[in-house]
Amino acid sequence: MSYNCVIIDSQVSSCLKLKTHLSDFSDFELNTIVHNHYDGMNMILKYLPDVVFINLTKDDAGDYFKMISELHQYIPKMPIFIGYSETKKYAYEAIKNGFFDYWLFPYTEFDVRKTIFKLRRQRPKEKVPSTICLKTYRDFHYLDTSEILYLQADNNATDFILIDGDKVSAFKTLKSFEETLPKNFIRIHQSYILNSEYVSRINYGKCICSLKNNPREIPFSKSYKSRIEELQALLSNNAIQHVN
Repeated sequence: MSYNCVIIDSQVSSCLKLKTHLSDFSDFELNTIVHNHYDGMNMILKYLPDVVFINLTKDDAGDYFKMISELHQYIPKMPIFIGYSETKKYAYEAIKNGFFDYWLFPYTEFDVRKTIFKLRRQRPKEKVPSTICLKTYRDFHYLDTSEILYLQADNNATDFILIDGDKVSAFKTLKSFEETLPKNFIRIHQSYILNSEYVSRINYGKCICSLKNNPREIPFSKSYKSRIEELQALLSNNAIQHVN
């Protein structure tokens, strides 16, 4: 999950310092830097950032608190505000306005890192979609991914084989689905992607996988050996081991 950010800071050196610290975190993307509350308001409405950093050192700190109060009129979801200052003078007002954190100059990389880790812990994880939409012209077919046993390539089309025995065809290549399906779908062959939750057996001697609810044995190829080993490790980690 990434965080889009805006910095509002009238001091150039302070902006560069914070920008340098944020560059260490790949999930924080800086949209823009502005230098006053008027431009700050405009950029927040433009980018709808997740996080806004504000330097509250100057005497115009009160204007930033008014800006935050006014923002409630325009946007449905407020960004997370993080303030920093040379004094504790505005800390109480920042808390009243819902600031997530407050740093004192000279704040350090460690201060920034602690705030970011705390922020990551409190933000809910993104929900992985459980439904895939197969679209052909004006026909929209919705499949629950938990009901898909495997996918099979058919020239430039792909067949979805479901646990109830039904087959649904889509006019896209297998590769296009490999990149968008949930992580439990693993490609084991040029022509097959399996739902790992339904694999009941891996036979390395015959190079086949058996599936629950389906008598067909699905082949895997040597070129996908690393994927099979990942699959075998995944299944073994979730199983009670008994070796004959």
